[in-house]
Amino acid sequence: MKPADIETFFATLRAANPTPRSELLYSSVFELLAAVLLSAQATDAGVNRATRRLFAVAPTPQAMLALGEAGLCEHIRTIGLYRNKARHLIETCRILVEQHQGVVPREREWLQALPGVGRKTANVVLNVAFGEATMAVDTHVFRVANRTGLAPGVTPEAVEQSLLAVVPEAYRIDAHHWLILHGRYVCTARAPDCRGCAVNRLCAAFAASGGAATLP
Repeated sequence: MKPADIETFFATLRAANPTPRSELLYSSVFELLAAVLLSAQATDAGVNRATRRLFAVAPTPQAMLALGEAGLCEHIRTIGLYRNKARHLIETCRILVEQHQGVVPREREWLQALPGVGRKTANVVLNVAFGEATMAVDTHVFRVANRTGLAPGVTPEAVEQSLLAVVPEAYRIDAHHWLILHGRYVCTARAPDCRGCAVNRLCAAFAASGGAATLP
C-alpha cells in the first residue's frame, strides 16, 4: 500500500471511530493485564462475563493471590484454557507482589517475564495503560494487515515491525485498535463485508478479486 493510501486508510477509520477503545472491561492497569492474559483464544465478551465477577472480589494482585488458584478457576472456568490461565495469572500475581510491590511494570522486558504474558499482551498493556505507540498483533490485525496489503508479514512480529514502519505517527497510538475492530466486525476471516467496507478501494485483496462482494 502506498504512503498516500495508508494515510487515507487510517484517516477513514479515524473518521468513523475517533476514539477507539479496547472492548475488554477493566478499571486498573492490573485488571487490564489480567483481562488481556485471560483473553488468549477467547472472546472479549466471554472474558468480560467472567471478570465482572472476578474483579469484584479480586481487583488487586494481593486479593487474587488470596483467592488462590482453585478459587480463581471457579471464576474463570467459562473461559477456554482456564486451568493454564489460572496458573499463569496466580504466578504473575506472586511476581508482581514479590518483585514489583504489587504494581504492574511499564517496561517491556519485565512484562514479558510474567507467566503467560507474550509480546502481544505486553504491547496491549504498554499501549492502553501507558500510552505507548505499540502494535499489538492479534489474529485480526494479522489478517487485515496481510489481506489489505497494508503491512504484509509471515509472522505476527514481522507484521508488527512493518506496521511500526508504515503507519503515520499521527495514527500510531490508536492504529492497532482500529485494525482489531475492523477485523472483528468488517474484515472477518470468513465472508468479510467487502461491499460495506469503507476502505475497500485501498485493499489489495478486494482489487485482486475484481471488486467481488466478498472474498473467498
